[in-house]
Amino acid sequence: MTTPSGPDSIEIVDIPVRQPADGEVRVAVAAASINPVDLAVSSGFFHSVGVISGDTPVGLGMDFAGTVLESGVGVDLAPGTRVAGVLPGFDHSTGAYADEVVVPADAVAVVPESLDLVAAATVAINALAAEQILDLLGEPGPGGDRLLVTGAAGVVGGYLLVLARRRGWDVAGLARPADEDFVRGLGADFLDWPLGGWFAVADAAAMQEDALALVQNGGRLVGVMPGRAPAAERGITVDVVDSHADDRLARLLELAAVGDLPIRVEGTFPLDWVADAQKAAAKPGGRGRWVITP
Repeated sequence: MTTPSGPDSIEIVDIPVRQPADGEVRVAVAAASINPVDLAVSSGFFHSVGVISGDTPVGLGMDFAGTVLESGVGVDLAPGTRVAGVLPGFDHSTGAYADEVVVPADAVAVVPESLDLVAAATVAINALAAEQILDLLGEPGPGGDRLLVTGAAGVVGGYLLVLARRRGWDVAGLARPADEDFVRGLGADFLDWPLGGWFAVADAAAMQEDALALVQNGGRLVGVMPGRAPAAERGITVDVVDSHADDRLARLLELAAVGDLPIRVEGTFPLDWVADAQKAAAKPGGRGRWVITP
């Protein structure tokens, strides 16, 4: 897209196929998930805060799964290998909403045979975001081990509940009353109303300043809106995750394949219906990801 103003400003264009360079892989996209960050790009939010600059076309979609078509020198991925991965950055000229992508080989991981590619397309950026949020929070320790996850019934929030418990956090999830069974089913305590006094808050719901108010003096907050961190106060450490590929993706896909990470797909749309897909993803109350299938 060149002039972002919402889903109807998205254009589908033809571009030449690029051969993978050394260390890269070309993948036939089977599925690409629609994430909140994609909605923020198409709305122009990241342009408005300076994360994306200029008026060059910007590709949409960071999360994908598919099969390897061709590998560059130094890449040990045979054609036909099923992979999932992440396109790095917000301002790439081509995104995962495409028939094919060319990405660094270290931005993909092999998808276990038991995991469907549509499901796999919803894992990478969301599970990695959860891990990277926890990296920024640091390990639970003498200062406290109580972690509140806002938006706990969402995709990133659900992954946070699972992965935080694996790191030793005493986790509670803030979500709507209808989501209590889901949150408790992942082993977390449940809140349907925000209560303060938490040592750490992972703000998956992008509550921003309202989430900061829930953190105790000297505690920690990690948000999910790059370029828009709440101003620190009361000695609270404030960070914002900038999700990116890393070498934990293979392990996260394996956790998803055996059912340890909750996979929720709202539905699929063909690539030609990308505007409708983004509109569906923007509706409130969704608990999974809508997926584009080229």
